[in-house]
Amino acid sequence: MPDPLRIDPIGEARRHWTDRWGPEPARPMAAVTSVMRVQQILLAQLNALLRDHGLTFPRYEALMLLSFTREGALPLGKLGERLQVHRTSVTNIVDKLEQDGFVRRVPHASDRRATLAEITPAGRDVAAAATDDLNAAAFAFSALPADDQERLTTMLETVRRAAGDFTGDAPPAAG
Repeated sequence: MPDPLRIDPIGEARRHWTDRWGPEPARPMAAVTSVMRVQQILLAQLNALLRDHGLTFPRYEALMLLSFTREGALPLGKLGERLQVHRTSVTNIVDKLEQDGFVRRVPHASDRRATLAEITPAGRDVAAAATDDLNAAAFAFSALPADDQERLTTMLETVRRAAGDFTGDAPPAAG
C-alpha cells in the first residue's frame, strides 16, 4: 500500500463541489467517489493477500465460480457473464489460470462452438488455500464491524437493484 495522502482528496473535492454547485450535488458525488476509492483500496489489499498464491482477485473469482458449479466447468461466455467482464478479459483470466495449471480448456460436449473452462485439482487446492487466507483477513474489510458490513451490503444491494443489476429476490442476508 502506498503512503497515506496528506489530505482526503474526496473531502477536498466535496468542498470544491459544494462551493461551485452546492451541498446537494456534492453529497452523491462524494458518496460515489468514496465507493470507487474504497474499491481501489480493497482490490489492492485483496491482490496483496492473493499474491503468494499466484492469483489476482479476478482470477480467484473465476476459480471460485468454477468450483461452485456441479461439474467444475463453465462455458467461457457464461464465465464472463457471471464475472461481469468483457470476453477479452475472460480470455486473459483463463489464459493465465491455464498457464498456471489451475484450469484447462475443454470442448463443450454438446455445442461444438463453445469451449469450457474447467477447474483442475491444483486450481481447487489453490482456491481453497486462498479462501482460507481471505477469510482469515476478513476479505480486507475488518475496518467495519459486522453490523456495518451488513448495512453496507443492504445499501449497495438497493443501488444494484435500482440499476437493474439482477432480477428476482436476493438470498436472505446472514446474521
